[in-house]
Amino acid sequence: MSVRVSLVAAARSSSLLAERFDDDRPLDRAGWHEVQLAAQALVPLGAAELRYCSPTARSRATGEALGYAPMAQPALRDCDMGRWRGLTLSDVAAREPAAVDAWLADPRSAPHGGEPLLAFITRIGGWLDTRPACEGSIVAVAEPAVVRAALVYALGAPPSTYWNVDVRPLSAITLTGLPGRWSLRLEAGSR
Repeated sequence: MSVRVSLVAAARSSSLLAERFDDDRPLDRAGWHEVQLAAQALVPLGAAELRYCSPTARSRATGEALGYAPMAQPALRDCDMGRWRGLTLSDVAAREPAAVDAWLADPRSAPHGGEPLLAFITRIGGWLDTRPACEGSIVAVAEPAVVRAALVYALGAPPSTYWNVDVRPLSAITLTGLPGRWSLRLEAGSR
């Protein structure tokens, strides 16, 4: 029996330029407004038998606002960015340009002292592969980085593909399959 997992990217907690690594700020006003606008399309996913979210404030708030009543999953936490936590990419690039270059070029590197990109993708893939087979479906609200990592893992794409996937707040993807054998399912915007 295959598993159907829909992943919803959490609403934003800051503008894209002000986004910080491993940020756990709650939804901002714009984020709450975007949830209201997207609710009609996303609320039906809440009919899933299992509803999860990453442990961040914005993921939990997004799931609650959509009526999912999700259960926090520590395995769905964002990538551990070590000493870069709380900084923007611009901040880090100004302070440690060589470290940023190494991090972007090598998925096994962790110049920040946190989790390498490859380990992050593997952790998220491990979460996917341990979802129980059920008659219905699963929905999870998570940070955009988590959704991106899940997509890279599910498609068996090289880790460098991670940098080419743009996951916008409140976007959703559906993966179907079995442990180690996942497919991306794209659906029409209106039903």
